[in-house]
Amino acid sequence: MDTLSLQLELWHYAALIGAGVVGGAINVMAGGGSVITVPMMVFLGVPGPIANGTNRIAILVQNLTAAGTFWSAGKHNLALSIRLSACAMPGAVLGAWLGSSLSGEWFRWVLAAVMVIVLILMHSSGRRTPPPTNTVINPKRRRWGYLLMVAAGFWGGFIQIGMGFILMPILHRVMGFDLVTTNVQKVFITASYTAVALIIYSLNSDVLWLLGATLAVGNGLGGYIGAKLTLTGGETLIRRVMTVAILIMVVRLLFFS
Repeated sequence: MDTLSLQLELWHYAALIGAGVVGGAINVMAGGGSVITVPMMVFLGVPGPIANGTNRIAILVQNLTAAGTFWSAGKHNLALSIRLSACAMPGAVLGAWLGSSLSGEWFRWVLAAVMVIVLILMHSSGRRTPPPTNTVINPKRRRWGYLLMVAAGFWGGFIQIGMGFILMPILHRVMGFDLVTTNVQKVFITASYTAVALIIYSLNSDVLWLLGATLAVGNGLGGYIGAKLTLTGGETLIRRVMTVAILIMVVRLLFFS
């Protein structure tokens, strides 16, 4: 399958870029932006598994842009980011290998359940944000964080949708980072495993590079906007955006799939 066979018109490309801007900003600030971009490709006639792989192009660009924005603002911890990314890689490789042959949408019920659990955890009575600890991590928290990162990498490689809702609780609640630092780490980790996953998808299934590049233009801009809003809005804005994104995603999965 190629992009030309879809017979796309100019407004289709504009719609892809617009969806990418919204999805990219939501992805960086919370997660769930792929629930906008992937359905948009399906609406244009792209089969679900191919849309799943093609979406990785935009995800990669979006997170590289956001990571660069955070880096220029002095928000980074490269050594920690590399360690966390290395833990996510094995799971991402396995997940991408399985996801490249994925068919159907049976996974939506599981994904919706994950979203509800994350929402409950966010608003539980014990949800107070720990103090920033991005340089010193409790050894127990570190071990659990690294272990869970393998599982998170699998989900990211497998389906990607909702990955932010999985990474953020691991980094924020398990490892004890504040939400801004959590987003900084999240975009680096996602960019790292997505690069590997994209290679696997391109080898095992169709990836529409022109379509993905068009979507990436929007996602890249959205990633920049999301990173800037994270730096200026702080934790309160992130929590609000995350809550709204989760609710929209659950409704979309359960009632409009």
